[in-house]
Amino acid sequence: MIKKAFIICSILLAANFTVSAQTATVKPLTMGEVRTIKSKTLNEERTLNIYLPQGFDKAKSYPVIYLLDGSMNEDFIHVSGLVQFFNQMYSMPETIVVGIANVDRKRDFTFYTNLKDLQKDYPTTGHSDKFITFLEKELKPYVESQFKTTDKYLFGQSLGGLLATEILLKKPEMFNNYFIISPSLWWDDESLLKQAGQLLAKSPDTKKFVYVSVGKGEHPVMIKDAETFYDILKKSNKKNWTLEYKMMETDNHATILHRSLYEGLVKLFPYQEQK
Repeated sequence: MIKKAFIICSILLAANFTVSAQTATVKPLTMGEVRTIKSKTLNEERTLNIYLPQGFDKAKSYPVIYLLDGSMNEDFIHVSGLVQFFNQMYSMPETIVVGIANVDRKRDFTFYTNLKDLQKDYPTTGHSDKFITFLEKELKPYVESQFKTTDKYLFGQSLGGLLATEILLKKPEMFNNYFIISPSLWWDDESLLKQAGQLLAKSPDTKKFVYVSVGKGEHPVMIKDAETFYDILKKSNKKNWTLEYKMMETDNHATILHRSLYEGLVKLFPYQEQK
């Protein structure tokens, strides 16, 4: 009899749980917007994943991070979380993140090379000029037409770091802050690295933050090139450029991005004890 009563109670509890679950309120978890814009330069549609701070106010002005490799299944979600954390716990202001979803990163992030082995391994390569034009003439004006903005950041790793370096050297005024992680400066027999000093000599000495990092567990060429690039930056004697370099002692090419961005953001936005 006791056993029978226990079974009946269990059935009733299960039924109540089912009813409760069925009547629960469900709504989307929203952290921003997904927008699609048509690029005339690239002759294709590009997806933008946009993180907006909680309590976003169209009347307010915000810094904007332009994130290369910004697809939902790439770096958009964890970088947006890092930005939200730095706004909560450090001195970083509320910031918009514009994640640029990839279509063909090997095409978009690399400049032309006549090296046959690279042409074979990267058959669509060599169109960073078009992608930079897209950023400068289409994407940035679009974002600035939709939101009130202040400082502009560029985050790039690996081939994205190569592109960020190319922009810093050739069109430095596009962004105020550059986070260049494990840049693939080996590309085209290090031709961009070899031009760096000459290109920097032409750059205006306006206020800028440049952070370069590499992982100790990466290929020796990656480490050598990142260190060489940082040395060239220092020798350029830009008085209004703040330069930072970080060797990530426990990271390799696969693990470096999140922890390295954290270390770079700490340099800009040190911890302030909450009052």
